[in-house]
Amino acid sequence: MSLYPSLEDLKVDKAIRAQSQFATATTSTPAITQGFYQPQPATQGMPSSSLYPNLEELGDYMGLSLNSDEVQRNLALVPVADSQQVAVPSGVGGMVRPVTGADVGIRRAEIRQGLREVILCKDQDRKVGLRLKDIDNGLFVQLVQANSPSALAGLRFGDQVLQINGQNCAGWSSDKAHKALKAAGEQRIELIVRDRPFQSTVTMHKDSSGHVGFIFKSGRITSLVKDSSAARNGLLTDHFICEINGQNVIGLKDSQIKDILTTSPTAMTITIMPKFIYEHMIKKMSSGLLKSSMDHSVPEV
Repeated sequence: MSLYPSLEDLKVDKAIRAQSQFATATTSTPAITQGFYQPQPATQGMPSSSLYPNLEELGDYMGLSLNSDEVQRNLALVPVADSQQVAVPSGVGGMVRPVTGADVGIRRAEIRQGLREVILCKDQDRKVGLRLKDIDNGLFVQLVQANSPSALAGLRFGDQVLQINGQNCAGWSSDKAHKALKAAGEQRIELIVRDRPFQSTVTMHKDSSGHVGFIFKSGRITSLVKDSSAARNGLLTDHFICEINGQNVIGLKDSQIKDILTTSPTAMTITIMPKFIYEHMIKKMSSGLLKSSMDHSVPEV
């Protein structure tokens, strides 16, 4: 019998001591630190262990903070120069400019991804010139009055308001939102906004006769001309025209919309919204109010 342990015994002893040290080290530090999700006691009608945090913990557990500093850090605004060109296709030695170029109408109509912060102050009547509509637990801009603080701040029909003065608006009714705006201070109202999520843009080119090839009635696109620029570029029927080259045309007569189309440059960008969403957006709003109050100014770029 040997006085010394065998090599195999040393290996086993070393493994046991390593496991013991690991257990000591891990038990001294909790696996889940305070402030993060931990399983909650069982409640009636729920299983004993839940995979999801309760509502009080959501703020610490998940989601993007929408305070002013956080928005500024996450909002990357990249200026687009008139001479900017697209990326080089594979196998091509030179830069290639898109067909539509750097048309000003495209820049006015551009729907930007991400969030932005909008600061409002009230006018002499203690109003901001904004009407909101709740859809699918979200708040959307239903009307921006001409020459109002909301118009001057760049809010547009269809924008989604996510936060008012630090309060998340998900699940709010239109009435609750309007009351929050009314109760807000006169000098500074902070909004977090998503740019027109229900809308899309289509850029087309006029032919030699000045047409792009679609027919509309009461602002709704009803048909496309075969092989026209509208058909080739993917314009859709049963959509309402919201903007032409970034200019809001909601509430205008067809003759007025036609005049804007006629005087538009050769490259024309139209912003459209599906019929069923549009009709829900303007529900209970008179055509006279849309025509007389809506901001129809040409946006700056």
